[in-house]
Amino acid sequence: MSLSTATDSEPPSPSLIPSLPDDVAVNCLARVPRSQHLSLSLVSKSIHSLVSSSLFFNVRSLLHCTQHVLYLTLRSHGPSGSLQWFSLHQNILNHSHTNLLVPIPPMPSPSVGSAYAVLGHNIYVIGGFINDVPSPHVWILDCRFNKWRPGPNMRVGREFAAAGVADGKIYVIGGCVADTWARSTNWAEVFDPETGRWDTVPSLVEVRDKWMHASAVIDGKVYAMADRGGVVYDTRNKVWESVGCELDLGWRGRACVVDGVLYCYDYLGNIKGFDVKKGVWKELRLRGLEKDTKGLPKFLCGATMADVGGKLLVAWEEGSGKEIQICCAEIEVTKNDEGELWGKIAWSDKVLSAKKGSSIVHCSAVPL
Repeated sequence: MSLSTATDSEPPSPSLIPSLPDDVAVNCLARVPRSQHLSLSLVSKSIHSLVSSSLFFNVRSLLHCTQHVLYLTLRSHGPSGSLQWFSLHQNILNHSHTNLLVPIPPMPSPSVGSAYAVLGHNIYVIGGFINDVPSPHVWILDCRFNKWRPGPNMRVGREFAAAGVADGKIYVIGGCVADTWARSTNWAEVFDPETGRWDTVPSLVEVRDKWMHASAVIDGKVYAMADRGGVVYDTRNKVWESVGCELDLGWRGRACVVDGVLYCYDYLGNIKGFDVKKGVWKELRLRGLEKDTKGLPKFLCGATMADVGGKLLVAWEEGSGKEIQICCAEIEVTKNDEGELWGKIAWSDKVLSAKKGSSIVHCSAVPL
């Protein structure tokens, strides 16, 4: 068979953009905002294949074109209490936002009381209990393709552990009763994605506790808030410390860190931020949208928060009857020269209708 005949029998794949080399076209297409990727994938089969490829995400990362996408976990009401997973789809047309939570495949083996950590384009769901037994299992969601895979097991089973990412490694603290040699020795562990292994983090007897109600990472330190005081692990100096009284007393419920400031809700339902360097709490002064002078509701029991690319996102349940609404608001937070915290509500929207009794379990943002 001649070369020309062989070439004719296998026609080359069409170019991404006619008259442009494919490598140039990839660099151009990778710069398109993520909100337009769905429309972009409809242009042609070759572009559709590109947008759903590892190459596309790698180029976006190299070009620093990634955008943070919110992922939210919802627990349905009822005996089973099944977990539902969603990603936030945002579309911006004529300076107006359309925000909608879109369902993604559920975790193959759901558990209760898991810890969550974001590392690269992956969300790690760590431990939890299955049939009332703490689990050592880890599930990993590859957010590029919304596909699940099992991760390496921890050394011990955990429920309601603290977790955080520092210097490219995942740290888990507590969530197990330190009543055996294995649980005591492995009360804290660290996962290195390069080796794919969990290793023990040496811990002092006096810092070990069981239930962790919140955690955060600030400047390389993992803060784990327990039901009887909190502890801090300095990952760089490998030193354990106690949480200061101001932070311990003021940290209520779920929190997140944006630009080195830890945000949560106080007992009056207002957002406040903690400056770790100064050791003081400051109230976040909100400015609402022009069409929404009310700002945000008062969350006396708190709400779920996430750092979405340097912006503070708040998610909450609202309404009564047969359905409730899942709502989100994105806040641009700044700190002036006097240390005062200001927040401007960029958008606030109802993003999902859910069955009555459903509740938000967790939300986090992933760069894609």
